[in-house]
Amino acid sequence: MTVNFSRHNLPSGPDSERLAEQVDVDLFRRIDRLEEKTEVIDFAFSSAILSLRAHCVTDPRAAAVETWEAAVNAMQLGSAFFAVTGITEGHVECRINRKMRALPAARGPRSSADAGNWLSAFWLAVICREQRRMTELCEIPLDRLRAPEGAYDEYIYHWVDTLQTYWLQRPGLVEKLTAAIEMSDPSVARIAPVDLLQGQLYPPINLFYHFVTRDTEGFAPALIETLKLHQAYWTLTEERATDIDGSIALGPLAIACLAYDGKFPIGVESDYLPKHLLQHTWLGEFPT
Repeated sequence: MTVNFSRHNLPSGPDSERLAEQVDVDLFRRIDRLEEKTEVIDFAFSSAILSLRAHCVTDPRAAAVETWEAAVNAMQLGSAFFAVTGITEGHVECRINRKMRALPAARGPRSSADAGNWLSAFWLAVICREQRRMTELCEIPLDRLRAPEGAYDEYIYHWVDTLQTYWLQRPGLVEKLTAAIEMSDPSVARIAPVDLLQGQLYPPINLFYHFVTRDTEGFAPALIETLKLHQAYWTLTEERATDIDGSIALGPLAIACLAYDGKFPIGVESDYLPKHLLQHTWLGEFPT
């Protein structure tokens, strides 16, 4: 039996469509500047994620090719972001927005190339089923992803380490996942607000636990609970309830994609998990 979990109401209609169009105009302008300088690549990456969320407001099932293209652009920029910040000279050849581009190395270290943005880039690579990019991201040393002290709780590094270990099939997965779970407990974590931790940050870790332990019976209930927490977080205040950042649950969607490809019964349909992204309907539509 499949449960239908409704997304909370978000502003829709012509205004939302115009917002998506304007976000894309700004994004494409930033993308076209990247071959001149990569100082704006972190802003371009953020804009690309915003574009994906905006498209999912008006196209909640991701039935339009434009929504898939928004996902691909975000994925390509996430990979490019970490590629250009990983070198100090020369260029990196990257396909972004249907075009191969030679992006120059970033000048100096970028504090934004951290564990938080790594998670977003990795989720997007999973959603787009880009295994090569997943591998490249997982080969980035953990020390390179450390943000200035006070930016993140320590759990996030255990979480990134867990995902890298899983994908690269390194030893110690159970111990690393256990550490991520324990360190993300509100009694241990001190930097992230409790509502953010419980509503957004911890649920993907718990969901991944059910996936990686092959708990096919427990995965769907855990996914539904994750969506309930996502919705509770994004409807806690009036301001959040209209924020398009809540339109999709990016991390849970990525883990659901892993489960879907692993033949898990997903057990829930929701606009928080756009159907055609989950089921990779558009895969191969154009080069990624």
